[in-house]
Parts: sequence; structure tokens; C-alpha cells
Amino acid sequence: MTSQTARPARPLIGVSAAVWREGKVLLALRGKQPSKDLWSLPGGHVELGETLEEAALRELMEETSIRARIEEHTHWLDIIRRDEAGEVETHYVIAVFRAVWLSGEAVAGDDAAAVQWRGPDDLDDLAMTPGTADRIRKMAGSSV
Repeated sequence: MTSQTARPARPLIGVSAAVWREGKVLLALRGKQPSKDLWSLPGGHVELGETLEEAALRELMEETSIRARIEEHTHWLDIIRRDEAGEVETHYVIAVFRAVWLSGEAVAGDDAAAVQWRGPDDLDDLAMTPGTADRIRKMAGSSV
């Protein structure tokens, strides 16, 4: 008998925040699946009754102990993972925000295994979630 994994009925809504401080962006090492052991922007799920910005700031605090101010929504991101048969395993629609650091020292918490600040030109040695380095470099081209 084979076990079946529950398939999503619809996409889940998530958020992530590119928090900038002195020309560097805050990264979180994912401690859980999906994307375990990959560096990414801090973020997670939106809870019922939360605005997207509230969710981004809450997830940021839970994962990194950092407080920030959201400057703008930069883009939407679809993350769709399929199994070997082509069936959808997960589908996230993520609102990505640019934010600026207000206070706190970065400490890994919740779903993050580690955190660090990195410049947009200092990302090549990191195993990152697909497209994250390019998105960071694109955001760095704007005022940070």
C-alpha cells in the first residue's frame, strides 16, 4: 500500500521581505521544507485576518528578531513544485516587499536555521532558492 500526500486544493498565500541595512540585505537559511538548507529572504504564510504587510513584518520578527519598515511591494512570485508525474505538490503565491531595517540584531528563530546580512554582489557562494539572488540584485539597483 502506498501513502498518498495531500495535494493542495488551491495556492497558499505567502510573503517575504527584502530588508536592507547599510547596503546589505538580510537572508535566512531555511530550516524546514520546502527549501530546507537554502538561503532566501525571510518570510512565510499569511494568517487569517492579517494584511500582507502585517504578515511580512510578523514573519520577519519571528525568523530574525528584526523590526523593519515596509517601503513597497516589489512583485508577486509563483512557486509551483511538481512531483515526477507532473502533479502539483505545492503552490505558493508570494508577495515580496522591500523594507528597511529599524532595530534589532539578526538572530535565527522559528523556521530559520541561520541568518546573515549580505551585499548584492556577495551572494554567489550561497545555495539559494531559485531566482533569489537575481531578485536581490534587481532590487539593489533601485534606491535601498
